[in-house]
This record gives sequence, structure tokens and C-alpha cells, in this order.
Amino acid sequence: MKFAVRSRPAPSLPGVHGPARVHRRTASLLGRLHAGDIAVLDHVDMDRDTAQTLIDAGVVAVVNASPMISGRYPNLGPERLVEAGVLVVDNAGPEIFDRLKDGTDIRIDAGVVYAGDALVSPARELTADGLRSEMGQARSGLTAQLESFTHNTTEFLRREQDLLLHGRGVPKTATDMAGRPVVVVVRSHGWEDELRGIKPFVREKRPVLIGVDRGADALASAGHRPDVVVVTGGTEDQPSASVLRRAKDVVVLVERGAPRSATEQLERLGIRPLRIETTATTEDAALLLASAREASLIVGVGMHATLDEFLDRRRAGLASTFLTRLRLGPDLVDAAALPRLYDGAVRPRHLLGAVVAGVLAVGAAISVTPVGQQWVDEVSPSVSSTTSELIDNVRGILP
Repeated sequence: MKFAVRSRPAPSLPGVHGPARVHRRTASLLGRLHAGDIAVLDHVDMDRDTAQTLIDAGVVAVVNASPMISGRYPNLGPERLVEAGVLVVDNAGPEIFDRLKDGTDIRIDAGVVYAGDALVSPARELTADGLRSEMGQARSGLTAQLESFTHNTTEFLRREQDLLLHGRGVPKTATDMAGRPVVVVVRSHGWEDELRGIKPFVREKRPVLIGVDRGADALASAGHRPDVVVVTGGTEDQPSASVLRRAKDVVVLVERGAPRSATEQLERLGIRPLRIETTATTEDAALLLASAREASLIVGVGMHATLDEFLDRRRAGLASTFLTRLRLGPDLVDAAALPRLYDGAVRPRHLLGAVVAGVLAVGAAISVTPVGQQWVDEVSPSVSSTTSELIDNVRGILP
């Protein structure tokens, strides 16, 4: 008689484990990530917005074929990943895409990528101390980047002067924005706190709500319905179909001269999108749309305008961001600053409190005058009599 032999579980191998999601293009990879995945990509100088998207997707590790920090400028993405507890390795080399298939279970230990026991690629694990050192060195390259920025700004203004200066090429939306405040939401770091901070403003002013890419999902998750959604054409990182269908207008950002196929993905969902042809970033196109439609005020959620934030944006979008903010001027307000300027409209209870306080103040002032004293003397006997009768009635009711 043979007895079944219970096999012992294999000893757990050290490191971080998970299924690999592999793609050279970061934009194509972001929409396919799930919690517990390990993202394998090729992204030089990862920006903070991309890092935040990876964190929101729930990845446990990021493997970069290229360096996370090239030293050209102090990009903010790697630091955000490490702060969130995501394991980050870079310099894995382009051959990793030939050695790994999408969905393969891999592990990362001491900066080395394995598939089971087989070594896939040596890499370098980024630590907090190492990041601080590299970021310090990267800041020394700011001068060269600012010189390049000056040239890019001139070129962008030459290409987009009709849009920037005259609003030409901006589609006419069914949503009326003229004379109304507009809130533009980008799903970037800190958007939750900023949107929560302007809740009184949104509730009382009823602004037009514009969601940029996944910012439309951010609005929906906060209990709002976006009036307008502005998305990048031809990418997989799109808002959910339900949010797109509920929006009154969907505007698609495409390259100049792009064919109709650039909007086919949305048309298959039963949506008839409006097109805007520009090389500006999606969030800048949304701001220019609100400005061209004569919004009275534009509030930006998830937008940040420090020097580091400017440099951390896509390099092609740096000039776009700078010139768009220069164009909007005082019409654009950062959502982080709005609670300091606006804490809500005057409510009925505020008016009632003011009236009561005023009546008491007037009564106190009159009571110290001779006429006031005469009124008090005349009213006092009547008040005393009424009070005595009320007390006697209460005593009669009580056992």
C-alpha cells in the first residue's frame, strides 16, 4: 500500500516578486497595470506625474532599461517612487525586452532581475541616499537646460502663435463658459487635497469642470461630473468610457494634420469628439480652451509652477507650459492658493448672527440714555407681573 507523499513547498526566494508588464513606451504600459505588477519600461528622466500614475496603479517595482536620472536636470519621478515604497531599479539595458515576455513572473533581489532562478538582467537599485546625491549633481545642469528652454520657447511660439495669441483652432463647445469660472483638473500629485480644499468654491459657484485625461476619472471619484473632458488622441491612458459618455463635450488633442483615425477609438464608444490640433500638452490645451471660451476665472487642480516642476515636465511641453501661463496671466489661479483667498459665501446663519448682535448692541446703547431708562422703568413692572404669573402656572401644573 502506497501512501501519498505531501510535497514540501519550495523555499521562498528573496526579493520582490510579481508579474512583469513589459513595454518600451511608458504611455502604452500605464493603462495595463494592476496592483502587484512589476512595470518594465524604457523611460529616461522619469517625471513625477508618470511616477504618480505608477503608484496609483499599485505596482510593487519599476524596472527601467534606461537611467532614471540622466543628470541633465533634477527630474522628480524616482524620488516620488522611492518615497511611496516602490522598488526602483534602472540601467537594466535594452536587451531586457528580448529576454522578458509580458506576464512572466519575475523577482528582483539586490538590483538583479530574475525569472525564477534564471538571471535576466543585472541592474542598479536606487536608494534614498543615492537619489539625493544624483539629484544634487543633476542641479548643476540647470544652466544648459534653461538655455535650451529659451530656444524651444521661441520655436513653440512660432508654431502656435495663432492658438496662443488669437485662440484660433479652438473648437466651439456645447458647454457655455463665457463669464463663468472654470476648474481644470489634472490627476497629478496632491490633486485630492487641492480638490477637497476648493469644495466650498465648487459648491457655491457651480463652475464648469474640465477633466484632463485621467483627471476626468479623478473628478468622478470625488463625486463630480466633468462637463468637458480633454484627452490625448491615440493613447491607451484614457478616462473610463462611462465618464466620457457622461461629459457634455469631449475634446481630443491631435497633431497637426492628423487623420480621422486619431479619434476612432472614441467614436467606437459612441462619442463624437471635437478636435484641437496643437503641439501643446493636454493640460495646456485645456487651459487655452477655457481662456478662448472667455471663462471669468480658471482654477488649476494638480498643476504646479515651480522651476523644478517646469523642468520635470515632458521636455517638449516645457515651452508650452510656460507660454500658456504667460498667456493666461491673472485669469489662472492655483487651487492650492484658492482656500486662502476664498472661504465661502456669506450664509444665512452669518446674517442672523450679525442682526442679533446689532440688536443687542443698539439695546445696550439705548438703555443707558435717560429715555432708555424711562422705558425700562415702564416695562419692568409688566415683565415682572407676567413672569410671576408664568411661575405660578407652572407650580400649579407640577405635582
